[in-house]
Amino acid sequence: MPLASTIRLQVESALARKIPSALTPAPRLIRPQIPTGLAELDELSGGGFPLGALTELVGAECSGRTSVALSFLAQLTEANKVCAWVDSANAFHPASAAAIGVDLGRLLWVRCADVADTSTKTAKSVTLPPKYFIPGSPKKGLHGGGFGPHPRTEARGLSQAMAGLFTEKAPLPEPVEITEAKTNRSALGESVPANPITYRKRRARHYDAIERALRTTDLLLQTGGFSAIVLDLAGIAPQYVARIELSTWHRYRVAAEKTQACILLLTQYPCAKSGSELQLRLLDAEPILEARTVFSGMRPRIEVLRQRFPQPANNVVSMRKPPQTARMASWQSRTSWAGAQ
Repeated sequence: MPLASTIRLQVESALARKIPSALTPAPRLIRPQIPTGLAELDELSGGGFPLGALTELVGAECSGRTSVALSFLAQLTEANKVCAWVDSANAFHPASAAAIGVDLGRLLWVRCADVADTSTKTAKSVTLPPKYFIPGSPKKGLHGGGFGPHPRTEARGLSQAMAGLFTEKAPLPEPVEITEAKTNRSALGESVPANPITYRKRRARHYDAIERALRTTDLLLQTGGFSAIVLDLAGIAPQYVARIELSTWHRYRVAAEKTQACILLLTQYPCAKSGSELQLRLLDAEPILEARTVFSGMRPRIEVLRQRFPQPANNVVSMRKPPQTARMASWQSRTSWAGAQ
């Protein structure tokens, strides 16, 4: 009886033209890392964000996901590399990016949301007739010099008004369904079945913004020349972003591997799944208070949800499954009046 290795070689040689190395597992690919500028995050992820892959940052509002992305872009633009920011909700603030250290001259900002019409419109002037500016003569009441009738007259007609509130409302007419209609084709006025009236529901504007953002990312990947592309979908509700097909993220992963670009996806809920090389979740940041009265900064927290091929701490491989621990990190963001510590 032939050995298993012999059978394996025979199967692979028979399928060599169609499926090369059919029974040989693909070698583990260790991608180079790009530092993010945050020492705690670089230590947690093993050196930074992977090059030529898709990295997803998941977090709620004010969790620090945008600050991490800007810190990452600051490291790249400082090295004279060109980056792109695909903004699906027009939430990018260039002044904040420049304050962190991003070179705006090497950053392409693409706004994908609907831009409101900013054309100047002439304000309508509202003028009142001159009679309203002329003071009238005071009215004399029953008590001499008063400005109204006696208070007991204010209750006149109140009983009739209260009775009208409790009257039964008239029944609404029932809707009539149109089943027949006359057309101009018949000179005799024959009745023919009417076509059903259908109302086309307008698609939500969020889908239009998502479609523009995805198309823009495709064009940037096909063009090449960008070291990093930030796809910001954090300003759109998760129920809309979750409808994006998983094939989209796998297509981006293959394109990033070919162009050696780093795609950074910002969302509120994880949606890339297996299409991402590294998936991080930013938890709610904790405020830093001094003497319980002075706000001095924030303490963001981040954890690893998924990482493909993590680098082991040592080369010794244990026969047992190693214990899984929560991989988390945190750092401090100090305010300008508190100073760095």
